[in-house]
Amino acid sequence: MTPVPRIALIHALPESIAPLDAELDRTWPGCTRMHLLDASLSADLARSPHGLDASFDRRFLQLGTYARDTGVDGILFSSSAFGRCIDGVARALAPLPVLKPNSAMIDDAVATGGTIGLVATFAPTLASMLPEFPPSARVRTALAQGGLEALRAGDAARHDQLVVEQAARLVAEGCQVVALAQFSMARASAAVAARTGSPVLTTVGSAVRRLQALLASGGEAR
Repeated sequence: MTPVPRIALIHALPESIAPLDAELDRTWPGCTRMHLLDASLSADLARSPHGLDASFDRRFLQLGTYARDTGVDGILFSSSAFGRCIDGVARALAPLPVLKPNSAMIDDAVATGGTIGLVATFAPTLASMLPEFPPSARVRTALAQGGLEALRAGDAARHDQLVVEQAARLVAEGCQVVALAQFSMARASAAVAARTGSPVLTTVGSAVRRLQALLASGGEAR
């Protein structure tokens, strides 16, 4: 019998959990999930005068080490704003597959060959994620200001509307593909596609596909 993979899913936003569970229910229902949440991380980053300092590196390594010590086969982080910290965890825990939430989507977006419209609802995500695109990539960005706050207040429709408006603006400015930068934004993907008529990529969809392929092949995350 093939062993059931056990994966750790580590979050800085509680809003990331539901879209990830929905994607796993749809595409990888056979895996065993271990959710870890530190909801203070995003708030602490938003008010940090120095951005991602060494204290965040230590916190992420502690979370990753705890997950590894429970016997997981791979780790997927869901917050795109902490890429540097996740890179540190990946180096420390190698060869255990440790994935950033956005790497797979960046690769998928670049592979389209078109101009990419990157939309976020949390400003530090854009600051962290944009430098991860290759220099040759054509990327335009937009912040759906107030979208995350609306989602946290229970107004999902308002969140989706703000994301759709920014995505539509980017497409009108010449973007051929829309990339939704946060797991929490995946819920708006169908509405964005309907409004823009353009391909829409989500971090959660791309990340789950990559982790599933890595574990199936016995590979190591890059």
